[in-house]
Amino acid sequence: MARCAIAATTLFAALSTAWAADKPNVLILATGGTIAGAGADASKSATYQAAKVPVDKLIAGLPTLSAVAQVRGEQVFQIASESFTNEHLLTLGKRVAQLLKQSDVDGVVVTHGTDTLEETAYFLNLVIRSDKPVVVVGSMRPGTAMSADGMLNLFNAVNVAASQDAHGKGVLVTMNDEINSGRDVSKAINIKTEAFKSPWGPLGMVVEGKNYWFRLPAKRHTIHSEFDIEKIETLPAVDIAYGHGNVSDTAYRAFAGQGAKAIIHTGTGNGSVSNRVVPALRELRSQGVQIIRSSHVNAGGFVLRNAEQPDDQYDWVVAHDLNPQKARILAAVALTKTQDSKELQRIFWEY
Repeated sequence: MARCAIAATTLFAALSTAWAADKPNVLILATGGTIAGAGADASKSATYQAAKVPVDKLIAGLPTLSAVAQVRGEQVFQIASESFTNEHLLTLGKRVAQLLKQSDVDGVVVTHGTDTLEETAYFLNLVIRSDKPVVVVGSMRPGTAMSADGMLNLFNAVNVAASQDAHGKGVLVTMNDEINSGRDVSKAINIKTEAFKSPWGPLGMVVEGKNYWFRLPAKRHTIHSEFDIEKIETLPAVDIAYGHGNVSDTAYRAFAGQGAKAIIHTGTGNGSVSNRVVPALRELRSQGVQIIRSSHVNAGGFVLRNAEQPDDQYDWVVAHDLNPQKARILAAVALTKTQDSKELQRIFWEY
């Protein structure tokens, strides 16, 4: 009887191993953030310490992941995302690219704090030359809170990263059951689980482990991109100056004085520029600093070239529909290849 039990156990283990081997291999790269955060008690959903829980504990706390994929974890950083720098972006991007070249990696999930998640997702969307799924995910509540959203978000992210139907769609963000393009999505509110929105709507949904797609990204990304993380060693300084009533040119001049190669003007409405600021921006452009007009309209600013300002005459660039923080990312990446304003404008139209 004992021998039968041992044989049955051995057979079950062998079948389990064979069954697991048929599943996709997903690597979770952890960087910290709220999804790895902890609060003092279950009632604290907005007061907590970010970046406390290591990736192995995140994975162990979600055993249902094994039903979707063979999952491994790697701790790249353990920081709150507001502290992300260009160096962090480059380190993360190079690691993602390296992993995607491996035959034993079918998809990558990046856990990330929500404050700059949209910037990292867009950066990866521009520079990762692979059609394998890359999914960036975070949470609005720490795992210690009532109704914490991190576990389901992470499950959905692994599910998407393991899916054949996610190939070739660029870098994705899974939050609150939605699948959004890393190019479009932004954090729209900071105290609700439905915080991440795209002005053009989500690409799809994840419902009980099944992906439902509704549209495809139209802009260039990943395998169609002219940028390659393996050829980028540094990112030039690009800063953002905020337009408002009674604005002065102080911030613009200060950024240029500290070596900014481009300044994102975060204008009102259609990227409008106060007449108090125009002379300084024209002067800075004559000195070689790229001036890029963006908008701080919350639900999706759309800046038209030569509307509000004569961009052709001033040799300025418009950010199209990109918000200021995404415009900063694209400008920094684009400036690694060109200093020509016309080329920069082409890039802003295409990406």
